[in-house]
This record gives sequence, structure tokens and C-alpha cells, in this order.
Amino acid sequence: MKHLVPLVLAAVVGAACQSADSTPAPTAQDEFWTALQTLCDSAYEGQIVEGSAADTAFAGKTLVMHVRHCSDDATHIAFNVGDDRSRTWVLTRTGEGLRLKHDHRHEDGSEDDITQYGGDTQNDGTATTQEFHADAHTAELIPAASTNIWTVEVTPGVYAYALRREGTDRRFRVEFDTTRPVPAPEPSWGHEGAH
Repeated sequence: MKHLVPLVLAAVVGAACQSADSTPAPTAQDEFWTALQTLCDSAYEGQIVEGSAADTAFAGKTLVMHVRHCSDDATHIAFNVGDDRSRTWVLTRTGEGLRLKHDHRHEDGSEDDITQYGGDTQNDGTATTQEFHADAHTAELIPAASTNIWTVEVTPGVYAYALRREGTDRRFRVEFDTTRPVPAPEPSWGHEGAH
């Protein structure tokens, strides 16, 4: 019985310390979000490292991402393809995880017919990698994309955006060198007033 006293005391002290510091440990998604936001207000040039014949719109073009808007629950990343400023990746935090949407605009700022497609995470992922599975809106808007899984990676020196379409050979991956910032490009169309 004498030997149990120190164990009981240790348990009581441990419980008291835990209740005094009730901040939960960061999840993998918290750590990913923190890493993503370290890129705020910076622009980087990238290159396609995996693609298919369907990706002709990117051939020979300068690819620049610009992390333009960051808040506690949203990150907007312009993705410029040459002079085409129609694309913005929008990552948000939801009650269930993280969400990726593709905001496509025309030069006058109006929404493209194919826009706001994307998906949600289905698990906690890792501190460096999150996968977004196509949602119902995407499946209705682009039936062929109903099995899409987008991946965003933030690792030391690299931001990567990738797509794979399950059950097909459709693959796309672009990597940006985050060790070499470039001048910020003009904002995406329709986002000129956003910060």
C-alpha cells in the first residue's frame, strides 16, 4: 500500500497539470495550415513535373502561384498560367477538416461556368500533405471528375499541387520552389480588391 501512494500522487499531479494546460495538441491539419500560412504574401514560380496530353494549356507558359489572402480559416492562392489569371485555389477550414475549391473567372471578373469544384479531406492527413476528394458539386458539374483526388503538399522548399483521377491514368502535378520568391503578379481576375 505504501508503494501506491507515490503513484496516486503522481496521477493527481499529472491530472492537475493537464487541466491547467487544456490546450489540445495541434493536429496534422493544424500543422499543415500553419506551414501553408508561412507562404502568405509571397509568390513562387513552378513547373509541371507530371502531366498528360490534356494539359496543353500549360505548355511553355510561366507558372506562378501567389498566396494573396490568409486568415484563420481561409487561404487564397492565385495560380497564373502565363497571362491567364483565371485561376484561384481557395483552401478553407471546415468543422470536419479542410476544403479545396477552384475559383475560375473570366477577365471581366465574372464566374466561369466551370467553377467552385473541388472537395474535402476525409482524414487528418499529415503535417505536410492533405488530400481532397471530389464533392457532390464537382460530380454534378464535371461527372468525369467525380473520382478526382487533389493533393496539396507543403514541404521545406516546395509547394506542390497535384491531381489524380482514380480508375484512370489522369495525373497532374506542379511544384513551386518556395526558396526563391518572385515578384508578385497581378491579382487573379475578379479578386483585384481582395487582400
